[in-house]
Amino acid sequence: MTSTMSDRQDNLIFIIFISCVATLGGFLFGFDSGVINGTVDGLQAAFNTDSAGTGFNVASMLLGSAVGAFAAGRLADLYGRKAILISAAVLFLISAWGSGAANGSLEFVLYRVLGGLAVGAASVMTPAYISEIAPAHIRGSLATVQQIAIIVGLFAAFISNYFLASISSSSMAELWFGFATWRWMFWMEIIPASVFFIALFLIPESPRYLVAADRKDQAEGVLKKLFGAAIAAAKLKEIYESLAADHKPSFRDLKAADTGKIRPIVWVGIGLAVFQQLVGINVVFYYGAVLWQSVGFTEADALLINVISGAVSVAAVLTTLALIDKVGRKPFLLVGSIGMTISLATVVFAFATGSLGADGRLELSDQMGIVALIAANVYVFMFNGSWGPVMWVMLGEMFPNQIRGSGLAVSGLAQWGANFIITMTFPIFLAAIGLGLTYSIYMIFAGISVVFIWKKVTETRGKELEEMTG
Repeated sequence: MTSTMSDRQDNLIFIIFISCVATLGGFLFGFDSGVINGTVDGLQAAFNTDSAGTGFNVASMLLGSAVGAFAAGRLADLYGRKAILISAAVLFLISAWGSGAANGSLEFVLYRVLGGLAVGAASVMTPAYISEIAPAHIRGSLATVQQIAIIVGLFAAFISNYFLASISSSSMAELWFGFATWRWMFWMEIIPASVFFIALFLIPESPRYLVAADRKDQAEGVLKKLFGAAIAAAKLKEIYESLAADHKPSFRDLKAADTGKIRPIVWVGIGLAVFQQLVGINVVFYYGAVLWQSVGFTEADALLINVISGAVSVAAVLTTLALIDKVGRKPFLLVGSIGMTISLATVVFAFATGSLGADGRLELSDQMGIVALIAANVYVFMFNGSWGPVMWVMLGEMFPNQIRGSGLAVSGLAQWGANFIITMTFPIFLAAIGLGLTYSIYMIFAGISVVFIWKKVTETRGKELEEMTG
C-alpha cells in the first residue's frame, strides 16, 4: 500500500511539473499581451502614427493570434501538441527581438504578427495539453494555472514597463546603449521565452494525440508515467473507444453525422470565446496606461495602476484555482458576468459625471476618479476570477476527443477575431464617442453573457474527457 501511495504521489508531482512547463506558454501569452500597454506613447512618437495607426500597431498581434489559434488546433492533430508549443516558443523569441528592433510601423507589425502566431498557438494548446494529461478531479485546477500564468505574465510586463520607465523617466526616453525605453520593454521578453523553449524538451507528448496518431506503445508509456501501470491500460482503451475508427480527427467531424449541421457544442465554444472579449477586458490590458491618462492621471501613475490591477488579477485567479474543482465551471461564469455588468455600469456612471478639459480629455472629480478606479479593479477581479480562467478551462475539456483540435481551432479563431475588433476599435471609439459610451457597449455584452451562460453552457466538472459529447 505504501508503494502504491508513493507511486501516485510521484505521478502527481510529474503531472504538476509538466503542467507548469506548459503554462510558461501562458506566461508569455500574458507578457506579450501586456508589454504593449506601456509602449503605446513610444510607438506613436517613434512611428508618427495617428489614433487609427496606433490602434493597428497595438492590434496587429491579434491578427497573428487569430491565425495561430486556428492553425494550432489542426496542426496539433497532425504533428502533436508538444511540437506546436516548441514552435510557439521560437516565434516568441523572434518577435520579442524584432518588435524592439523595428524602425517603422510595417516592420513592427510583421514582428508583432509573428508574436501573435505564438500567442494564439499557446492560448489554445496549453489548456488542451493540460486537459489531456491531467486526471479529472484536478483538471480544472491545473488548467486554471494557465490563467494564473497569463496574469502573472501581464503583471510581470506591467512591473517591467513601470521600472524601466522609472529608470529613464518615460517610455520614449533613452535607456541603455542609446535605445529608447519602449524597445527594452519588448526585449525583456527574450528571457522567459528562452526558458520556455528549453523546458519544453523535458515534457512528454499528449497521450491522446499519440493514440490518434497510432503510436500506441508511446501512448501507453506516457500514460504509465502519468497514472501508473494499473490505470494506463484501461485509460488507453477508453481513449481508443472515444476516437472514430475509420478516420483521424478532421474539420468534418465538427458536423453531426446524422444532421449534417454544426454540432451544438461547437457553437457554445464559439460563444464562450467571443463573449470573453466582447466584455472589453483587453481594453484594460492593452490600453490601461492610455485609459487612466485620459482621465487625468500621469503616465507614471497610470503605469502604477496597471501594476495594482495585475495584483488584483492574480488574487482573483488564485481564488478560482482553489474552488473550481469543488464549485464547478458554470457558477463562476454566472457570478463573473453579473459582477462585470454591475462594475462596468458603475464605471460608465463615473465617466458620465465628467467633463472635457481644454485638451479634450475627460476630467473627473477626485471622488468620481476614485469610484472609477475601484469599479474598474472590481471589474478586473470579476473577470479574472471567472471568464479569464474558466473559458480556457472549458475550451480545453468540453469537446469530445475526436473534435478537440478542430473545436479549439474554430473557437480560438473566434476569440482572437473578437479580441482584434475590440482592440482596434477602442482608440477610434475613444476619440469619437468618449469613454462613457464605449464602456456602455462592453456593459451590454456583459449583461447578455449572463443569459448565454444560463441557457447554453453545460457543467463539465468531474467528467473524464472520454465522457464529453457533442
